[in-house]
Amino acid sequence: MKKLRHSIAQTLEQSWYSKSGLTVFLRPISWLYISIAVVRRVLYRLSILNATRLPVPVIIVGNITVGGTGKTPLVIWLANYLKQAGFKPGIISRGYGGNARRWPQQVRPDADPVMVGDEALVIARRTRCPMAVGPDRVAAAEALLQHAAIDVIISDDGLQHYALERTIEIAVVDGVRRLGNGFCLPAGPLRECKGRLHSVDFIVTNGSAVQEEYAMRYVGDTAVNLCNRTEKPLADFKPAQVTAIAGIGNPDRFFNFLRVHGIRLVSMAFPDHHYFQHDELGIPPSEILMMTEKDAVKCERFAQPNWWYVPISVELPSEFGMKVLSLMGSRHGQKDA
Repeated sequence: MKKLRHSIAQTLEQSWYSKSGLTVFLRPISWLYISIAVVRRVLYRLSILNATRLPVPVIIVGNITVGGTGKTPLVIWLANYLKQAGFKPGIISRGYGGNARRWPQQVRPDADPVMVGDEALVIARRTRCPMAVGPDRVAAAEALLQHAAIDVIISDDGLQHYALERTIEIAVVDGVRRLGNGFCLPAGPLRECKGRLHSVDFIVTNGSAVQEEYAMRYVGDTAVNLCNRTEKPLADFKPAQVTAIAGIGNPDRFFNFLRVHGIRLVSMAFPDHHYFQHDELGIPPSEILMMTEKDAVKCERFAQPNWWYVPISVELPSEFGMKVLSLMGSRHGQKDA
């Protein structure tokens, strides 16, 4: 059943980013999806549905497309930037893929990714910030405020979660795939109409940016061993052939990143948030296996000595961080007045 779902998802995604007759048949469903999304947003704007205002600024890092655009690395960058600026940020997330029986869950660096989700654990380890996850982001944020001394909240995803009032909205766009065919689900990859980007405060583009967008660039030139945590330059892997796996929203981005560093690889793509089992990879002990940090947190418990992950960071224009701070200060001050 999982393989069938993955196959259907792949077929849909291919139709979103190429010319396909499949989208013609799916457009009527998209119109219904758009109508529901628009009505829901209007109800919140008219205060017919109530949104919760928190006592601290809330920064939403989200997107209007499904699939990976680079939100998690940006959340990590933003949290560390705010810490350097003297703030005490806390982070909330959906905890997608987590199987906890009770929500919200506090996320610590030693948390179980099966319980809280893989992305949440990566964020907690890379930022060392208080973090809570759960389907209800308002409940996650309120739990975080009760248990931690924080003065700003960053929401990983949640652009469409209007029950939580936000101070700043940041939308992340894939610089290569952009908005695909421009249609909403299921005929296209959009969660909301593309005009939604005109209402956000910042657009961060993972790759080449156009006017009024801020370019975000992936950086990373080392690999970390899953067993002993030793680091090794990616350049040292060039002579050998590497097997690379990725269970993320856009696996090709990771594979291409390795190729840019001159690594010869055989790639194996898995569904986003895939939970790997120790016997499904079939990699001989002598063979080098390379993966994303998000996949590594799920493979640590059965890792082999020749397994490595590549920690990715991002670089952004200094102007972006300063504008976020300025806007946060002005808007939160106005709300408190």
